[in-house]
Amino acid sequence: MTRLETESSSPQARKREKRDVHGWVVLDKPVGMSSTHAVSVVKRLFQAKRAGHAGTLDPLASGVLPIALGEATKTVSFVMEGRKVYHFTVRWGEERDTDDAEGRITAVSAERPSADAISAALPRFVGQITQVPPRFSAIKIDGERAYDLARDGEPVEIAPRLVEIHRLELIETADQDHTKFMAECGKGTYVRALARDLGRTLGCLGHVAALRRTAVGPFGEDVGVSLDVLQHPLRPDDAAAAERAALLPVEAGLAALPALRVSSADAGRLARGQAVLLRGRDAPVMAGWVAVSSQGALIALAEVEKGELRPRRIFNLPR
Repeated sequence: MTRLETESSSPQARKREKRDVHGWVVLDKPVGMSSTHAVSVVKRLFQAKRAGHAGTLDPLASGVLPIALGEATKTVSFVMEGRKVYHFTVRWGEERDTDDAEGRITAVSAERPSADAISAALPRFVGQITQVPPRFSAIKIDGERAYDLARDGEPVEIAPRLVEIHRLELIETADQDHTKFMAECGKGTYVRALARDLGRTLGCLGHVAALRRTAVGPFGEDVGVSLDVLQHPLRPDDAAAAERAALLPVEAGLAALPALRVSSADAGRLARGQAVLLRGRDAPVMAGWVAVSSQGALIALAEVEKGELRPRRIFNLPR
């Protein structure tokens, strides 16, 4: 029986109160686990009161799943705005209703693309492109999830949307049926749709056979931790230390934002929801969102407008 199973099944564990835990856990999600389940497992391990994630990974996919605990949930949207990097394998010759290996085959082709043909097609999918998300996706249609409608056999019509792909590279052609790629893309891009559209463009059809995410915004594989490490630390008597080592600070999710330090007095005003004027010869010249700190502690997320610092989200972190 694992530590997690022991903790979650014992009467003592069920009575334990939730804790104020704040920070990021960058989970290296295994294949076969949904993102929702992964968040619930990590939340339970840390006994956290609040948790959320920055960017869903399908059960078929593995890799970087940033999980926010406590006050870090206030920074999720900024992590989700960051670029994502995927390594994925396309299986040629079959199109499936889910656009990945879990779905039902809907069309087949005997054609197979050459490496030269694939390389020639890739530039069409770089930059801002129009993409129709998969029918089996979490997008809402008249209040219903598209995947629920698709499973019920209902017609699913999803409007095309503009997405941005910054890089798309052919990594390896393992055999005539499989090609490996790397994609760096922006928010809202579906790799499954990319594989489907590549197959159609090349006249051979295709779907995602394997998918791994290696980066989300500021978080990469280098800071990822597996569930096995969290559940089974090298020293069973030091589980708490293993969990602390996996917990990154709240501000780790704000690496893309300008940082602004303020005085203790101004920090107090911001904490009360009051705006602060950026005055004086040394006042910073900036606009937009900033991460505000004072005496080494994160205070707020604020917007700078016309020389005024306006608090938008206040952090209640221990000092």
